[in-house]
Amino acid sequence: MRRMVEVTAELSATAALLGEEAIEKLCKVKVAVFGLGGAGGYAAETLARSGIGAIDLIDGDKISLSDINRQTAALHSTVGMLKTEALGARLSDISPEIVLRKFPLFLNENSAGAFDFSEYDYIIDAMDDTAAKVLLAEICERLDVKLISSMGAENRLSPMGFKVCDIFSASVSPAVRVFRHELRNRGIEKLKIVFSAEPPVISSEISASCAFAPAAAGIIIASEVVKDLISEGPKEQER
Repeated sequence: MRRMVEVTAELSATAALLGEEAIEKLCKVKVAVFGLGGAGGYAAETLARSGIGAIDLIDGDKISLSDINRQTAALHSTVGMLKTEALGARLSDISPEIVLRKFPLFLNENSAGAFDFSEYDYIIDAMDDTAAKVLLAEICERLDVKLISSMGAENRLSPMGFKVCDIFSASVSPAVRVFRHELRNRGIEKLKIVFSAEPPVISSEISASCAFAPAAAGIIIASEVVKDLISEGPKEQER
């Protein structure tokens, strides 16, 4: 990973706001993003624009036409590409020195062995699958790795409706209720989440989304990650 000795032009405005010491910290950390849809894609892009030094991108899906309305890497020119490849190319264009690894797979009990979770300074869960979310929460709890989880943006319209809190103090929604029930069953007592307090604007039986809510959720997630990493800094280990 790069060892930053001076602030680059691309990060000069960020350094003016956060300070050069913050940029030094961010360039030395490694973040994993599981799920590269609306929220996950925007989270990864915001991290790259903020000077994060290394990002692992994990998603087994390909870009489709129906993704174009809300996913940052979804363009007519990228339809049919793996999300890891399309987003990876975009992040490399934003931050040429970023260290990227791409894993075109879905997280489950079988694929979890592909990762050394302990090497991450922070993990973002932007997956839709509850079983995968619970598995990741269990792993991070066991290894004491910082984790933030998205509760999704389906059927929400307002970018102003998102909140950050512990899952056990969040207002109850079907997604939150199921997830925290599974966490309790596994003895997990805390987890930072981003969720929408806005009631669904249409029936939960229909899966619908637009550009506003997923982007807002992803940017809020990245903001929390950057804030926490600046506060604590990278793990004391050689990359």
